[in-house]
Amino acid sequence: METRQLRYFVAVAETRHFGRAAERLHIAQSPLSQAIRQLEAQLGAPLFERTTRRVDLTAAGEALLPEAVRILASLDAARDQVGRVAAGALGRLRIGATGLATYRHVPEIVRRLTADLPGLALAFTTEMLTPSLETALADHRIDLAVLRPPVGDAGLAQHVLARERLVLAVPADHWLAPASGPSRPADLAELADDDFVVYAAPGSVVGEAAARACRAAGFTPRRTHDADQTSIVLALVAAGVGVALLPSSVLAVAVEGVRYVELDEAEPVTTDVALAWRRDDPQPALTRALAVLCRPDHPETRQA
Repeated sequence: METRQLRYFVAVAETRHFGRAAERLHIAQSPLSQAIRQLEAQLGAPLFERTTRRVDLTAAGEALLPEAVRILASLDAARDQVGRVAAGALGRLRIGATGLATYRHVPEIVRRLTADLPGLALAFTTEMLTPSLETALADHRIDLAVLRPPVGDAGLAQHVLARERLVLAVPADHWLAPASGPSRPADLAELADDDFVVYAAPGSVVGEAAARACRAAGFTPRRTHDADQTSIVLALVAAGVGVALLPSSVLAVAVEGVRYVELDEAEPVTTDVALAWRRDDPQPALTRALAVLCRPDHPETRQA
């Protein structure tokens, strides 16, 4: 039994006329009649009662019609789904993100992708530092990363979304955090005697940017506690054990016991937020997602 035969059968069954069915199918009546006879021979039962005036379904034809409609609809749906997957409009995209990008940049990324590609399913892994995200991309555990350059793997491509300055996170009772009203911008040199909470992972982009900012202010930060996640960094600051230098994405995170203070710097130290992906990744879904996220009007492409 061929799909063509089922389509011919449904056309005759719905029009109750071989001539009109042939017109609907844009074929001659002779091959249509021949295909129906072949189908009846394969099934071992007549499907139509033919008279000079009309064509009616037999009991066998009545039984076949709903099944034929269902089969053809299923095939059409499968063809449509395969086409959408091949075009990148349907599929699954695994995205990894750094801790702070989760709060500020990931929501906008999700909004853009769900608006432009509603058939794309997104799976997220968050609270990862850039070295771990590079490894996850190389190992094919994720398809797209939201990370902080530089990226050391030459097999990865990247697109910068935003540039962020560093801000200071201090305990609520810190002398830089007034009880009410906005805090004054801080001179980082004033914090030379403070304890700092830093990222523990070697090669942390934010950790290196924070150390660079302190060196520019004339001191080396005194590390008292290390953390491997932004949530733990902020928890330690809230506990009063030190201060932390973090990208301005952290301003989107309200934590009880933590206050944020701008830095008074003529040339602020900044870090970038970028998308990264494997250069040789052929997935149509990734290609479509990048077309959405990397176009010039993306609201994330800005300096923060």
